[in-house]
Amino acid sequence: MARRIAAGAAYGGGSIGLLGAAAVGVLLTEVQLAKRHVGGGIAPVPPSADGRYGVAFTGPAEPLRLGLLGDSTAAGQGVRRAGQTPGALLASGLAAVSERPVDLRNVAQPGARSDDLERQVSLLLADPSHAPDVCVIMIGANDVTHRMPATQSVRCLTTAVRRLRTAGAEVVVGTCPDLGTIEPVYQPLRWLARRVSRQLAAAQTIGSVEQGGRTVSLGDLLGPEFEANPRELFGPDNYHPSAEGYATAAMAVLPTLCAVLGLWPESDRLDGARREDMLPVAEAASQAAREAGTEVTGARAPWALLKHRRRRRLPAATEPHPHPGTEPEPEPPPHLDAEAEPRTERLGTEPGAAPETPSGPHTEPYEEPHDKTPSEPRENPYGESHGEPRNLPAN
Repeated sequence: MARRIAAGAAYGGGSIGLLGAAAVGVLLTEVQLAKRHVGGGIAPVPPSADGRYGVAFTGPAEPLRLGLLGDSTAAGQGVRRAGQTPGALLASGLAAVSERPVDLRNVAQPGARSDDLERQVSLLLADPSHAPDVCVIMIGANDVTHRMPATQSVRCLTTAVRRLRTAGAEVVVGTCPDLGTIEPVYQPLRWLARRVSRQLAAAQTIGSVEQGGRTVSLGDLLGPEFEANPRELFGPDNYHPSAEGYATAAMAVLPTLCAVLGLWPESDRLDGARREDMLPVAEAASQAAREAGTEVTGARAPWALLKHRRRRRLPAATEPHPHPGTEPEPEPPPHLDAEAEPRTERLGTEPGAAPETPSGPHTEPYEEPHDKTPSEPRENPYGESHGEPRNLPAN
């Protein structure tokens, strides 16, 4: 099915039907029930996280330029501090690994579907002298909820990836998340949401890899965490992730973001002990859609590498410094509803607090280097991990 969707996108085909008419009535009823619970709260406007990260590494090397595109997940809707957004978390992590400052520009738009990527790419490439070195795209959830034809969705994404690659930027795509993990969604709508999400994610992988990008499956990455701690990992609107949820997703994307720039300590050599393999791209995309956190990168056509990179803890959440020559934006006013405030102490946002991100056998502690100056040689802050990635069951 994923290959058919991707082929339809390439050749301008129409949408592919997934259900018979007999199921429509039941599903419409489930949709109305879900709407009563999902999005019932108020999601704060995403804070602007644009700016420079890793200023302590300022030196002769030019800052890396990171662009973020996509929907509300990429924008960071659901949190109130810039340092809690996925863009800020990825920029801070990239700066720590590369030991260079990172300039972040986030053009993601809450509510955006894949057809908005054309506008977002044009914004990033408007000034060729400041074109991004690497871009992260997170898109797809609104395509599913608004019933956008999958072939149209993939066609818009592949066009965006191709434009960015032509401009010289590396591209990492966080594929469509598994909407079946949303807490208030019940069967049979949960089953349908999971199926459609995975099919779109697999098709996104095929299209992106064929255009020279890499993908990381978000899938049900947050499923077990949501099930155990739904009040912590969901935002106040019961739909968008909280600060802890975004940290979990950023931890999965960061290794691929660094690897695409040649900065990650692990090579692209396959590790059989970690169930890594070289497969036809359609088969690799299908497997990645079933197991969250899986990276797919192109090899010699029609083959692709399926990798499960070791994850590391993120550095402490930091607020951005304004770009040189720009004035800092005022911080948003504090929210008066104490119950709607996301819990931030786990990310170490209070002065002197140690960062704490979701832990497990696939993570390692991050230690801030001491007694070093930017001009001295620095050890990579990430050590090797011997843990295996979590193998999530496929439904």
